[in-house]
Amino acid sequence: MKIADKDDDATDARTFSIERRSVIRGAVAGLSAGAFAVAAPARAESRASSDGLAIDAGAFHDAHTLKPLPYKAAALHGLSARLIESHWSHNYGGSVRALNVTNRLLAAALADRDSPAFTYNDLKREHLMRTGSVVLHELYFENMGGDGKAPADARRLIAASFGDFDRWETEYRRIAAGLGGGAGWVVFGYNRHFRVLENYWMADHMHSPASTVPLLVMDMYEHSYQMDYGAATARYIDAFFANINWDRVMARIEAIH
Repeated sequence: MKIADKDDDATDARTFSIERRSVIRGAVAGLSAGAFAVAAPARAESRASSDGLAIDAGAFHDAHTLKPLPYKAAALHGLSARLIESHWSHNYGGSVRALNVTNRLLAAALADRDSPAFTYNDLKREHLMRTGSVVLHELYFENMGGDGKAPADARRLIAASFGDFDRWETEYRRIAAGLGGGAGWVVFGYNRHFRVLENYWMADHMHSPASTVPLLVMDMYEHSYQMDYGAATARYIDAFFANINWDRVMARIEAIH
């Protein structure tokens, strides 16, 4: 796939493969016509329910494992291997382990008829938080490892919602800067309800935009940059953009049809 710099928005569509060109044409049309619907990719071990819904695991599943990085920790630009390995092992890994423990405690508490509802809901709050942390961290690590250069098809698709690509990037960076020194996430996603591509501010793991498919996720908790940049969050934001894997972002977009 041809990679375009920022001044290549007008690149002729003939430089792209027939497959990608047809997908993006349909995606842009879908944005205009409101034709998107989500098709979640099923894992190989999935089993189908009677209505065809893919089920990968049962409720209270307590065997979640860490998903390996799709690249070597030292391969990223401007983000040290020490930072990435610590983030992956301690922050993301800690949430994976905590989610397993929480699910075991929930199963035991549900079986206990004397378990008070308010203590059960304390566990459900932890379950919500750890689930969000695991999912968002996996999306975050997966959408890095690229060269940060958005291809022309991605730029055109984003422009269909934002007017132009730079307007999207300006807002995404501004949300991230506003979270600097604190905690939260920036999510670029497709809102199925409104049928629009938007950027979202998230204060934590638990409060995500309703009916939205995450396409590009950025961790703005201090653990994601402090080891390398201290309080210089602007430099971390630059490093994140330099590492975006746009093939991964486009794969997530193409899974919406």
